[in-house]
Amino acid sequence: MGALDEPLTKLVGDRTAKVLADSLKLRTVGDLLHHYPRRYVERGQLTSLDELEVDEHVTVLARIEKVTLIPFRGRKGDRLEVVVTDGRSRLSLVFFNQGWRQKELKAGAQGLFAGKVGVFNRTRQLVSPDYQLLDEDTGSDAARQFAGRLIPVYGASAQMPSWKLSICIETALTKHLGDVGEPLPAELRERHDLIPLPEALELIHRPRGHADRERAQSRLRWDEAFVLQVALAQRRAADSALPAKPRRAREGGLLDAFDARLPFTLTEGQRSVCAEIAADLATDHPMHRLLQGEVGSGKTLVALRAMLAVVDAGGQAVLLAPTEVLAQQHHRSIVEMMGDLAEGGMLGGSDLGTRVVLLTGSMGVPARRQALLDMACGDAGIAIGTHALIEDKVQFQDLGLVVVDEQHRFGVEQRDALRAKGEQPPHLLVMTATPIPRTVAMTVFGDLETSVLDQLPAGRSPISTHVVPALEKPNFLTRAWERVREEVAKGHQAYVVCPRIGDEEPAAGPGKKRRKAAVEDFEEVGDESGDEGAASDERRPPLSVVETAEKLAKGPLSGLRVEILHGRLAPEAKDEVMRRFTAGEVDVLVATTVIEVGVNVPNSTAMVIMDADRFGVSQLHQLRGRVGRGSAAGLCLLVSDMPGGSAARARLDAVAGTLDGFELSRIDLEQRREGDVLGQAQSGVKSSLKVLSVLEDEEVILTARTEATRLVAEDPDLAAHPELRTALESLLDEDRAAYMEKG
Repeated sequence: MGALDEPLTKLVGDRTAKVLADSLKLRTVGDLLHHYPRRYVERGQLTSLDELEVDEHVTVLARIEKVTLIPFRGRKGDRLEVVVTDGRSRLSLVFFNQGWRQKELKAGAQGLFAGKVGVFNRTRQLVSPDYQLLDEDTGSDAARQFAGRLIPVYGASAQMPSWKLSICIETALTKHLGDVGEPLPAELRERHDLIPLPEALELIHRPRGHADRERAQSRLRWDEAFVLQVALAQRRAADSALPAKPRRAREGGLLDAFDARLPFTLTEGQRSVCAEIAADLATDHPMHRLLQGEVGSGKTLVALRAMLAVVDAGGQAVLLAPTEVLAQQHHRSIVEMMGDLAEGGMLGGSDLGTRVVLLTGSMGVPARRQALLDMACGDAGIAIGTHALIEDKVQFQDLGLVVVDEQHRFGVEQRDALRAKGEQPPHLLVMTATPIPRTVAMTVFGDLETSVLDQLPAGRSPISTHVVPALEKPNFLTRAWERVREEVAKGHQAYVVCPRIGDEEPAAGPGKKRRKAAVEDFEEVGDESGDEGAASDERRPPLSVVETAEKLAKGPLSGLRVEILHGRLAPEAKDEVMRRFTAGEVDVLVATTVIEVGVNVPNSTAMVIMDADRFGVSQLHQLRGRVGRGSAAGLCLLVSDMPGGSAARARLDAVAGTLDGFELSRIDLEQRREGDVLGQAQSGVKSSLKVLSVLEDEEVILTARTEATRLVAEDPDLAAHPELRTALESLLDEDRAAYMEKG
């Protein structure tokens, strides 16, 4: 075990090591050295207090403006209130029964104050914060230590404030900086003018000025980009070495028959992507391709043509969907598109056809048994389903292609279990309707080839989006419901989306099946918005489907046919509601995000999203993609109580301002912590990116990818680069290694 792998108990003692591990997940000397400052402050440069977010653990540099000791009325004890300022805004510090602190917390003193931001009487405050005074006249060691230098502010916790972390890191630097290895090859460092890693770590923690910080960050960005790209390059190399059965569509076969029946012409983008996929399927190693595109760009059609090509070649294809509603929708639309080609071997079916089966966790025993039999004997060339497809009893005669829809809804183990059902590794097509910026795709899905669909099929109508400020202008909300009635009067239909179901207890009935169905429908959202107001206890609960539908049916939408849809409905009830809505027998569908992806009802022209600020930017874009799918124009209304000028309203204005999903995905990533986004995309694996920005550092990522590909081609096992191999092992802990191996 190297010195950097030593547990922190040896460096800082058992008690501090436990706090570091429990609150910040820092367990080794290396973890501590790579816990970089979140930001820096300069002596005399105060923190902007108006940017603090509720419930965030913060460290601020501020000056004490006022100190007041307030005795409790009618009982013992007191409250010490300290007001600190940055010259523009103020923050309240509150200490209970600690009046003695008046002696050191004096007006005019400057210090670092750390705690969790709360709200009381609409005023932001820190309760019993830790602090370190920095004024010279206090004789503070911290003041002398930081005089004339940048002060690092670390991501901290209530138990471990920033300056205590700084002391621990100083100890680690003093004792172990000489033990730091060098993962980047010397010639690469020379080509790109990068300083050695030990120097970078010293300068990131002890910068004498901004130039030091920039030099350190430049080197550390390269480490993060290069090590990750090496891991992905190794994965691509391993994939290309795996055997797979080529799957070429035969001339005059099922795919040709399907194409001949299409009532429209493929877009240029669809033809191009189909050609890329066909070329991949024809090779003797598994395809690993990511298909991403705009809402409504025709990804399902592209995937279906790939599945038909595999069936043509004698294999079987499976489409894995995240919810029962989406699986049923896919099955219904694919059967409709194929016609008698989906009835192979059945009375009235085409001689060229195959069978398309559906498998979900809530199907009745006879239907489930028949679907399993059709898959096992090969009669079903195409299987569509949810997690039920992954169960051990599901078998295929010759699985040739796995299509995963909305892949971020699935864990690695689930995808791997399905792919393992092929005798040889099947080809893999991963689809996402959430556009991903190019550099994110390279960083997160760098082991997959990427295809992009950014053209909408002919006949799609534009969608106009507007923000409805319900509290500021109640008449706007009244007008929103009038617009819904107008659309219904024209013969169209509408969606109303709410963030909560409202039926908190599972409905009566077959409990196990209902619970299983609910697990297959992840549609109930929390506050994805990351808004500063979301955590405030002053906000009302999010609106629910059940209550909203009842109020609408009795109020502004009375007389219209209003139905509800959410994940806790019995599966047969969900399917019946969607069937009736598709058939035009329902005017307004009040639903959760269960309708977010895949649901295709061209007659739906209007959508009202309640509490829209509680949804993420990309999610709002997905939701509005359910309207404007026919010849009539679409309308999306984003209803919010959040005030103008807030971050939440800025997000909604961004969604209303563009239909470009790729632009919105950049905005989404800019407004959320990149580590969170990347962590989710890596199937729950914690992101290793601390300095690298996947949006701002595109050139670094591109260059690192080229360098990594070259190095892995020359030295696949990194035999000549032991320090790089060690860095890779550190990146790929057990969980992440499993992710990389399973793909």
